[in-house]
Amino acid sequence: MPTGKSSWLYALAGCALLRAAGVVAQQPRPVPQTIPLACGGRYCPLLTGGPQTAGMRSGFVRLAPGETVGRHTTGDHEGTLVILRGRGVALLDGGRKLSFTAPAAVYIPPSTFHNVLNAGKGPLEYVYVVAPAAQR
Repeated sequence: MPTGKSSWLYALAGCALLRAAGVVAQQPRPVPQTIPLACGGRYCPLLTGGPQTAGMRSGFVRLAPGETVGRHTTGDHEGTLVILRGRGVALLDGGRKLSFTAPAAVYIPPSTFHNVLNAGKGPLEYVYVVAPAAQR
């Protein structure tokens, strides 16, 4: 049995052989699917990442007039808000504001702290989609 610096190479090669032979369990591949937007509450997850997707997450959000989702960031992920109903404002760091009215899409770059405010008189409903940003 090898020891020292070369032992990790043998272990790595062994794992690769086991995976190739199907002995090591592999992650299930994502499959196409339809997900209803039937949501009775304020927030409903739709896609929750692996193994359901290759890394993307999404959910349905409903905000009452004057309500916010809360300041947050998606880290190194980028996001899109698909506005289905209502009127709102995306509040970004540095005081920047992006106003929108349905139907619309709002893009949020990676590492951007933001909040979403319902600025209308009725419900604000949107679907967010968050995915790992490509390395440049």
